[in-house]
Amino acid sequence: MTAQQQRATETYCIENGRIVTPQTVIDGGVRLTDSVITAVGPEVAGTDAETVVDAAGHHVLPGLIDLHGDGIEGHLQPRNNTRIDTAMALGTADRENLAAGITTKYHAIAFENDPDEGRTTELAGELTAAIENASSLLADHRIHVRCEVTQEEAVEAAIRDVGREAVDMVSVMSHIPGKGQFEDVAAFKSYYKTSDRHTLAEAEEFIEKRTAISMETIRTRIDRVIEQAQQDGIVTASHDDEDPNEVERLASAGVDISEYPITLETAKRATELGLTTVMGAPNLVRGGSQWGNLESATAIEAGVLDVLCADYHPQSMLAAPFVDTDEPLAARVARVTKNPADAVGLTDRGRIETGARADLILVEPEPTPTVSRAFVDGEPVYRAEAQ
Repeated sequence: MTAQQQRATETYCIENGRIVTPQTVIDGGVRLTDSVITAVGPEVAGTDAETVVDAAGHHVLPGLIDLHGDGIEGHLQPRNNTRIDTAMALGTADRENLAAGITTKYHAIAFENDPDEGRTTELAGELTAAIENASSLLADHRIHVRCEVTQEEAVEAAIRDVGREAVDMVSVMSHIPGKGQFEDVAAFKSYYKTSDRHTLAEAEEFIEKRTAISMETIRTRIDRVIEQAQQDGIVTASHDDEDPNEVERLASAGVDISEYPITLETAKRATELGLTTVMGAPNLVRGGSQWGNLESATAIEAGVLDVLCADYHPQSMLAAPFVDTDEPLAARVARVTKNPADAVGLTDRGRIETGARADLILVEPEPTPTVSRAFVDGEPVYRAEAQ
């Protein structure tokens, strides 16, 4: 799924950088041989490397790993009823994510029928196939199936596609007004009232239709999706968890990750149960939740936030490690590199250490974090710096 082809072995040395390892920050260099990190440390220099990169003034980080980013939707439909070619949208998203330092991207594709929002189960299948068959993308692109369990057709579509090669993660969500992300029904109506894609009348219809579904039906559908994902060896997540008791039920059903817990109590219970907790980087960078829910900073302070994801804004993932949370930089970087990699079993990346996959980014931290260079699988794929 990357553009990597057969190539001659080449050695790169990144020297004079501030190297963020899983444990600490060191001044020194990193050697890349073919697709692997072969040396890290203060003594590493480019005396015998074929290509030397001077990282003076830069932090050298592992490539960021985004478990949940839905930005592809905006590239496919930048305006209401304006559809862009899928290949063009993917190419644009590829470069946008590299510019934000994201070298492994889990596109959170909504398996849901809401045409006014540009979401259909047919489009979800089309995107999954397009990413699976892409040969010219530079980053590593994967699919995170987001199944809207209030719709039976969405459940069937998710179960249909979950075994595809491009799919590496599945989450179950039930966007019901009065619950989860949309707990404040008045705020939900206000959102629709100001939307250029929906009317208030449509919001009322949405509320009536989704609140009519019983929790027994919702849970049965959730269990079906989780069971299929487990059969296919796919990591599973629950979305917008608001009740510690429900998190317990989901954990017992086999869920691995709690995404966007609504309350601190829910995040704490998820952590106690051994689930990985994931929240949005924009929440941390902006200083709060768009919907008035749990703040990422609060979850970090309580020790119950493992991973930050791009959500709707890839650049926030790059900015997040540089937000002061009274923690060492290595711990902040781990939330967007090592921790997400470990959560989905990608133990070959997300860390700068000997033997790891050579996914690296060079970041200028001031005045705002900016990627100057990116390497994916040992190949230089992105450069944006003055000559």
